[in-house]
Amino acid sequence: MSTKHPRPDDNPWVFSTRELGRRPGTQRTVQRTVPAPDGDAEIGLAGVITIPGGSDVELDLSFESVTEGVYVSGTAHARLEGECSRCLDPISDEVDIRIGELFAYPDSATEETTDADEIPRLVEERIDLTQQVRDAVVTDLPMAPLCTPDCPGLCAGCGARWADLPPDHGHETLDPRWAALTERLPTTE
Repeated sequence: MSTKHPRPDDNPWVFSTRELGRRPGTQRTVQRTVPAPDGDAEIGLAGVITIPGGSDVELDLSFESVTEGVYVSGTAHARLEGECSRCLDPISDEVDIRIGELFAYPDSATEETTDADEIPRLVEERIDLTQQVRDAVVTDLPMAPLCTPDCPGLCAGCGARWADLPPDHGHETLDPRWAALTERLPTTE
C-alpha cells in the first residue's frame, strides 16, 4: 500500500516559476488568496495573536528572474485574532506586510556561497512562500497586543477589568510585618 504524497501544485503557497525560465528581467505578477496554515504551522505568536488557521491571506506578488534566481516582492494582507495582553479581552486586527526575497537557482553562485537558511532555494522551479510570509508577519506583530493603547488592564487584587470597576475600587492590603500587631489591638467599629 503506497501513501500518496501531495504534489507541490496542490499547495496554494507554492508558486511555479517555470514560465520565467532563467531569463533575467522576465517578470510576472500574481494575485492569490490562500488559506492560512493552522495547528502547529499557524502564522503568528501562538497564544498571543495569530492569523486564524484557514482564514484568507491575500497575496499580491511580483516574480522577477534575476541572474542568481527569482526575486519575489509584494504584499500579504490578513486578519489577526488574539487577546489583549493587559485585560485578556479578544482582539482582532489586520496586518499588511511587505515581502522581498531572493530564491536562489540550483547550481548558482549564490547557492554555492550561502547556506539554505540564509537564502531560500528554488526546488524544481517552484517557490514555497509560507516561511517568508510567516517571518514577515511575526516580525511585524506586537509582542504585547492591546485592545486600546490606554487599556488599564486587570485589578491585581481581584482580577476584574479596571474598565468595568468603579473609580473608588480598591483592596485594603496590610503589610505582613504588621499582621501580628492587628491581632493584639482592639478594633473600633
